Amino acid sequence: MASADLRQELDCSICLNIYTDPVTLRCGHNFCRGCIDRVLDTQKWRGVYSCPECRAKFMKRPALQRNITLCNIVGSFLSTRPDQEETGIFCTYCIHSPVPAAKSCLHCEASLCDNHLRVHSKSAEHVLSDPTTSLGRRKCSVHKKILEYYCTEDAACICVSCSLAGEHRGHQVEMLDEASEKKKEKLRNVLQKLTTKREETEKRVQSLQERRRDNQENAAGITERVTAVFRDIRRQLEDLEKRVLSEISRQEESVSLSVSDLIQQLEIKKDELSRKMHHIEELCNMSDPVTVLQEPDTGDLCDTDDRERHDDQVHGVGDLDVGLISRTIQIELSDIMTGINIGIYLQGPANILLDVDTAGNNIHISGDRKTASRSLYQNRPETPGRFQNNHVISTRRFSSGRHYWEVDVNKSWNWRVGMCYPSIDRSGQSGIGSNNKSWCLDRTVDKYSLRHDSKDIWLRENIPCDIVRIYLDFEAGQMSFYALCDPIRHLHTYTATFTEPLHAALWVLEGCISISGDQELREMIRRNLPRD
Repeated sequence: MASADLRQELDCSICLNIYTDPVTLRCGHNFCRGCIDRVLDTQKWRGVYSCPECRAKFMKRPALQRNITLCNIVGSFLSTRPDQEETGIFCTYCIHSPVPAAKSCLHCEASLCDNHLRVHSKSAEHVLSDPTTSLGRRKCSVHKKILEYYCTEDAACICVSCSLAGEHRGHQVEMLDEASEKKKEKLRNVLQKLTTKREETEKRVQSLQERRRDNQENAAGITERVTAVFRDIRRQLEDLEKRVLSEISRQEESVSLSVSDLIQQLEIKKDELSRKMHHIEELCNMSDPVTVLQEPDTGDLCDTDDRERHDDQVHGVGDLDVGLISRTIQIELSDIMTGINIGIYLQGPANILLDVDTAGNNIHISGDRKTASRSLYQNRPETPGRFQNNHVISTRRFSSGRHYWEVDVNKSWNWRVGMCYPSIDRSGQSGIGSNNKSWCLDRTVDKYSLRHDSKDIWLRENIPCDIVRIYLDFEAGQMSFYALCDPIRHLHTYTATFTEPLHAALWVLEGCISISGDQELREMIRRNLPRD
């Protein structure tokens, strides 16, 4: 019996389990540090704190003093008690040998085996519960009566005297079982949300893992093709081969590291959600309403949804810059020898001519059909294919393969360059980038953005260059934008499933922009080749 009495004295009145890291309030009552911290957190909004045991009030959040003596007693008790008593609750009246208890009487503050339960009083005041070692905690600390109600205003379990004449008089109260079921229902809703959130997190992990595998396969394929070309070239090209393969490995490693970091973050998030789910499942499986109700609310666990943040991170990882690798190979090889077929990497610079029959009447097209200038009204004939604003598209369209083209934007402060489907609206209601049929890089005075379907990706700084390159890989569904400055800057890559052929597209509000050749880029790109 002495051991049982000691066991009861070592129970925290909040969690009803043996103290974990016990601390003491100024009023002298002891609690687990984690338990009392959570209670004080819930009282913060009131502006006053109180002891859950004696209701002593504190104007400031009370300091928590570690109870070293009690901590030592708990440690000694746990190390010396029999294994059977660690989790078992025994009949109070079976003094000769321990017999497992079937029920506990809150009125008698005793636990009873099946035999003693048969002769136990059946009167209403003798309230039976599942076996528990914390019988005294089921009574009001002020009136010493059984806790029967739950005060919704103070979030506390109370007895009948508390509700009629005590500090909870006039407050709205509920029966314990009713209040417990309401809280369990909230917890079940939270559990369902956490379950859904965990499933979504798992799907994102799987998606990233697939992305990593695709990236590795893509890198392996590019490496194989690049190596095959260099096997047919003389020994003087070995240095170039090493540098190109090194750049591929660097890009692949960079992408893989980024994806691995995201996977690690999501795995941590998944573990956190699993822990929360396990804790809530334990609460929902408890039959004791006091324990359930005294647990701080968890209804806000699912309020913050970080899906958009994770989705933005995934889109920001990027892919291998195949365009830059292929362009580097082509320029270097063209200075050494001719006739080398590198079309498997990148077809030559696209021969872009502007289609006068699509040009808006405020746009002048040069004789070589390479330059578009803002001009006076041209009075061209109205046709279904003509834009009603300052647009023009190319005569050539791309429905397969890899291509690139460049635009000299040095003589304009307001322009858009990009690509569009032939079915784009030409009535003047929207321009390239303002619908789901076009993609562009936009400059308005000193602000730059990538634009598609009226959604902007703003660049944080100006682009210090005069030439923009657009790279298209039709089968891969990729459209990339580069600033051909020193060093070359990759601005953004759009990924889509192209459903129509694509035309080069220009929009000019002032000045002029021109389709440029590639000879003037040779030295610029060579200066930026990766070197060991």
